[in-house]
Amino acid sequence: MGIKAIIFDLGDTLINYGRVDADELLGSAARLSYDYLVQCVSGAAEKVGGFERYRRSTVWAIKWRYMWSNLTDREFDAQHLLERTLRKEGLELGRADLEELAWLWYEPLAKMSTIEPDLHEQLGALREMGLKLAIISNTFSPPSVLDRHLDELDLLRFFDFRQYSSVTIFRKPDRRIFDLTLKQLGAAADEAVMVGDKIRPDIKGALGAGLRPVFKRNSVNRAKRLSEGIAEISRIGELPELIRKWNGDVKKA
Repeated sequence: MGIKAIIFDLGDTLINYGRVDADELLGSAARLSYDYLVQCVSGAAEKVGGFERYRRSTVWAIKWRYMWSNLTDREFDAQHLLERTLRKEGLELGRADLEELAWLWYEPLAKMSTIEPDLHEQLGALREMGLKLAIISNTFSPPSVLDRHLDELDLLRFFDFRQYSSVTIFRKPDRRIFDLTLKQLGAAADEAVMVGDKIRPDIKGALGAGLRPVFKRNSVNRAKRLSEGIAEISRIGELPELIRKWNGDVKKA
């Protein structure tokens, strides 16, 4: 049975973030979101107080929930968390303001991200081979934020489905997030490939769910050792040839 679908991890697989300073990024994001609140939302300055108070309360809430997620393998939605945090301060925001606020918490990371120069061409080649493409990402960012970033990078159009753990609550390597995605794609596990840069969520998660894993080697994980027989790539451009090989289409490789 041939490969019919490819599922990609997002961070450092499709979009490269590299090593980040979390405290610096959160500080920048807090400033952007605070400025938006006080300039665009009536009564925000009086209710949330000064910037330092706002930064401490919001950053602490995000860090605490992130630690909890890592301990339990259960995700949270940062937009819902920010909504609850602001509600405690007596500030009720509409959907559009909440989505913009969530974007501003992500924007510093988006600005430092990069993609491979030929990524659009390579994803297009995979689509031309008749493959369905999807994303599974362990992330606390809401779908509106990540889809917006993908759209700004002109990547959204390539993917039939995106599955974010901020929606499902469970995260890779939980096989349920793989099963949900396969169901949406209309593909069996043995007809799908999972491409990712992390061993436990991506590689072990894929194996546990019955998918064929592909490890993407990068500057962050270059020292990681793989089990024998796991395919690896260093760029997405290596995938079309690998899929053709697995599907027995050696003449087109």
